[in-house]
Amino acid sequence: MLGKDRLDAIAEYVLALSSADQREVLVWSNDRHLTRFAVNTIHQNVSETNATVRVRVVCGQAPHAKIGVASGNDLSEEGLKKIVEAAETVARFQQENPDFNTLPEPQPVQEAHAYVEATAAYTPEERAQGVRAICTLSREHDLEAAGAFSTMVEKLLVANSLGVSAYRCNTVAHLTSVVMGPDSSGYGAATAMDVSQIDPQAVGQAAVDKALRSREPADMEPGAYTVILEPAAVADMLFTLGYLGLGALAMQEGRSFMCGRLGEQITGENITIWDDGLDPRGLVIPFDFEGVPKQRVSLIENGVARGVVYDSFTAGREEGKSSTGHSLPAPNTFGPLPVNLFMAPGQASRDEMLASTERGIWVTRFHYTNPVHPVKTVLTGMTRDGTFLIENGQITRPLKNLRFTQSILEALAHVEMLSSELTLIKSGWGNFAECVPAAKINGFQFTGTTEF
Repeated sequence: MLGKDRLDAIAEYVLALSSADQREVLVWSNDRHLTRFAVNTIHQNVSETNATVRVRVVCGQAPHAKIGVASGNDLSEEGLKKIVEAAETVARFQQENPDFNTLPEPQPVQEAHAYVEATAAYTPEERAQGVRAICTLSREHDLEAAGAFSTMVEKLLVANSLGVSAYRCNTVAHLTSVVMGPDSSGYGAATAMDVSQIDPQAVGQAAVDKALRSREPADMEPGAYTVILEPAAVADMLFTLGYLGLGALAMQEGRSFMCGRLGEQITGENITIWDDGLDPRGLVIPFDFEGVPKQRVSLIENGVARGVVYDSFTAGREEGKSSTGHSLPAPNTFGPLPVNLFMAPGQASRDEMLASTERGIWVTRFHYTNPVHPVKTVLTGMTRDGTFLIENGQITRPLKNLRFTQSILEALAHVEMLSSELTLIKSGWGNFAECVPAAKINGFQFTGTTEF
């Protein structure tokens, strides 16, 4: 991988190539390793080392600025010149952007521990040993395991012509497995910056146990039920809530559920949600893709809508606002997004949540979730890899998967209990992550059934 000195040299060279009024460069170096397995056998072991340079140029002064972006991974002098020329060409043919004010000024970035040598040094043999633990458990019960075990080192340097220069190096390890039988399946996963915190045996045992307990699932009529959602399902809802409406651009475009509701009660009083890129319980990211330091942003506090996250562009469109450090790489249509979400825990154990439920449904995770009505936060999807009937405080039998159609905010308005333990869940987009409890929710709407 490229070291910091090399990243600095590339950024300095690129910034000097352009005569645009403002320039920004992201130099992004990744070292990724992945071991995939299926049918209880490793079938792929791959590694990728890559570096990408992304250049943003601003031609002209606000409110007549034109902006162009280009990227590439040819780090030769000629390759870097081509990237800069492409960005300038794009800017030349763009329309003026009257809402753009300026790129960010430099700010001090707090030191954050995001790199773990054990993760960076983890070998293919060690990943294979972890996978073997899962596959061995699966074979012992005549099941089939599939999944992936990955480790990554990521280095990012953001610099601009106004003096911003921010560098970070972080590691992420992620293990996921689905174990299947003829009519059942189970799921296990773990994510950490430190790979030594991942226990493949425990991940495999969780998936195998669910697959065994899910055999011969029964039908269940659609309807409104009390549910106990494991953290993976809660994280799915929280991730969706984040990109639907917890960013400033969604608010400014009138497509957020937060529009006109700041200061109002929008969920139950036991719900508090925030974003914090410096909390070591998550995947630490000290600054965003504009080099702006991450701020802890209160989004929903005791059920009351408090705010959304900003980047420099959206902050410039509102009087008195500043970036909260939540920019994504330019250009993007999403605007700023919360990528380090947390939900405050409760005081219950999962056993206590189960014991308190007279009749309900236990849900391991969701699958194929999609928004139906973004402003009303209506979401539809399926249960997956372990759905069970709860009767008189006990799990009594497995159920065939169910389709749900449910407003997330309405669900969060009917949370009866939250677990005292938080679990880190990695989402499908990059290093988005949610740190969440399990939740007992009343009146969750299931609208369809399946054959499995």
